[in-house]
Amino acid sequence: MATIDITKLRKEFGDEGEQIVAVEDLDLTIEDGEFMVFVGPSGCGKTTTLRCVAGLEDVSSGSIEFDGVDVTDQRARERNVAMVFQNYALYPHMTVRKNIGFPLRLSTKQSSDEIDERVEEIATLLGIESLLDDKPKELSGGQQQRVALGRAIIRDPEVFLMDEPLSNLDAKLRSVMRTELQELQQELDVTTAYVTHDQVEAMAMGDRIAILNEGRLQQVGDANEVYRSPTNEFVAGFIGSPSINLVTAEVDGDTLVGPGNFEYVLDDVSWVDGRSRVRVGVRPEDMHLVEDGAGSMPSEVTVVEHMGNENFLYARMGEVDLTARVPSKMRPPEGSRVRFDFDEEDLYLFDVDTQESVKTKTGETDVGYEQYVHNSV
Repeated sequence: MATIDITKLRKEFGDEGEQIVAVEDLDLTIEDGEFMVFVGPSGCGKTTTLRCVAGLEDVSSGSIEFDGVDVTDQRARERNVAMVFQNYALYPHMTVRKNIGFPLRLSTKQSSDEIDERVEEIATLLGIESLLDDKPKELSGGQQQRVALGRAIIRDPEVFLMDEPLSNLDAKLRSVMRTELQELQQELDVTTAYVTHDQVEAMAMGDRIAILNEGRLQQVGDANEVYRSPTNEFVAGFIGSPSINLVTAEVDGDTLVGPGNFEYVLDDVSWVDGRSRVRVGVRPEDMHLVEDGAGSMPSEVTVVEHMGNENFLYARMGEVDLTARVPSKMRPPEGSRVRFDFDEEDLYLFDVDTQESVKTKTGETDVGYEQYVHNSV
């Protein structure tokens, strides 16, 4: 295991005449044994960062340390890391046994019997011991994923690096493999950096989440922190599904006034702090339907998505699109006029110019769990 310290990491591509900055002044520490997830839109720099940590890309400036040892200029094979790619890159002519054992046959002087014993241990850990004599073309996507993981695990690395390893799987299998990866990482207790573009995957898997945009680190925190207390409008909009509703509003005394007859009276006007305009954010689950004549968000329902245990209501408030997450029994007809409201404690406010957070969600964030935990079943 290792603690990874990334300091002022910068990676540029291109020549002096036309340079593209892929990662800009990234500072981040990944703690020993931590599962850190990098997430952000395409081109945000998350995979480039991972490749710099792996030694597959030379850094333009800055440093990378493993347990205080500077590895910035070390080659990939000198860093004792194992990487799992989106493309599993299995050798098609080799059996599962030989694919998993290949790193040991390449880099150690262990006997064939010792390597086979280790391969069988890893295969049992991953639940693929019955597939050892099969070749990759005979395996499902999930089985190929496990083989790729086995090939990484057998090296006993200090650091696991995973670049969107689940993106080729269907939705159900992705969910299963997400859980298995977390259980495996906890069992092995290996420092892990994981890249995904899927914010739901990031929220579900990471001990902490590092959110990037345009090469810059936006926020680092656990799932609850980045969801409830985003540092800026980008993080608020990227984290959460369906996405947060955002409206630009004028500040008129204690009232926020926006498009489509949006009006909301603040109990605490200190939030707006003398601003003439703010960006107003409300999560879909915090919007609730109210009786006609009340409510701050008069809207027209455009689409109702029935999700079984809940419904997603899509509506228009003037020129603004809204999404509300409501109980399944609430099914207003498409084209009907409705009103939404929300509690002030659930309100997000952002500065119009800087996009920095002015107010985030307040109230209880955790529920005590001690009374639900037992030493025996």
